[in-house]
Amino acid sequence: MKILCIGRNYIEHAKELNNPVPVEPVFFLKPDTAIIRNNDPFFYPDFSKDIHYETEIVIKIDRVGKNIATVFAHRYYNEIGLGIDFTARDRQQKAKDKGLPWEIAKAFDGSAPLGKFVPKTNFPDLGNIQFSLHKNGELMQNGNTKDMIFNIDYIISYLSQFFTLKIGDLIFTGTPAGVGPVQIGDHLKASIEGETFLEFDIK
Repeated sequence: MKILCIGRNYIEHAKELNNPVPVEPVFFLKPDTAIIRNNDPFFYPDFSKDIHYETEIVIKIDRVGKNIATVFAHRYYNEIGLGIDFTARDRQQKAKDKGLPWEIAKAFDGSAPLGKFVPKTNFPDLGNIQFSLHKNGELMQNGNTKDMIFNIDYIISYLSQFFTLKIGDLIFTGTPAGVGPVQIGDHLKASIEGETFLEFDIK
């Protein structure tokens, strides 16, 4: 199982980090050791002093595919969930400055808390799904899939050019504006259409 993550997929998020708006998907990978399940806590690592949350719609691949045409991409997933892409922003900036890969900032243990999944048929329009993140009861992110630069089916098609997608693979589809830091003692709650999908503490 692999975790494929799309970066800079919402224009306002790209702007808030002073990044150019991409003309094709930007992606990186996380290992399975990044996953935190069952609303278990996230333990703040000692190698960073600036961990940021990034709330993202996640899809779960349920069919093997390679070089998938966008028009057929909807056949390769049946469930949608919510996850957090934790980023060590200080480590990421150092990597960017040196032209180095991001894995040190993105792929560390526990960097991908994952909530529950539900059938995609729960949503009448996958291109119009509202999702949000509250930190300590305060709304921090409020996004909608209609604001994606690259939609879910295009992402699947694009990634499948480079990777054979296998059953159980996860795709994090990008985060909207409003990312920010977490501290020990914070409580995060992520929701889709007002329903809680993920809730946990920072320790």
